[in-house]
Amino acid sequence: MAQTEITGYDVIYSSNTFPRRIGLLNGNNFVGQLFFMPDGSTLPADGPIGGQVSLYYHLEDFENALALLSQEKVFYLFYNGPGNENGITTGPEQLGT
Repeated sequence: MAQTEITGYDVIYSSNTFPRRIGLLNGNNFVGQLFFMPDGSTLPADGPIGGQVSLYYHLEDFENALALLSQEKVFYLFYNGPGNENGITTGPEQLGT
């Protein structure tokens, strides 16, 4: 599984028809985006766009993703290609924490 550590993020609210999204950074480099599409809609396939990984979730998942990013000390983006498992993950956690 290809993983990239995420060291920062940028919440993006665009106007009109652009979906809410979170840009993921490794150092000063954008490495991916989490797009949040309308609940109940069919999600596009995950994939690279312009050298960044694009992962798609429903809008109902936005607050959960934002909470993970803002509360975790170690965080990763993992991407295995279209049709495979892709996502975000925390670093190793100690039991009971």
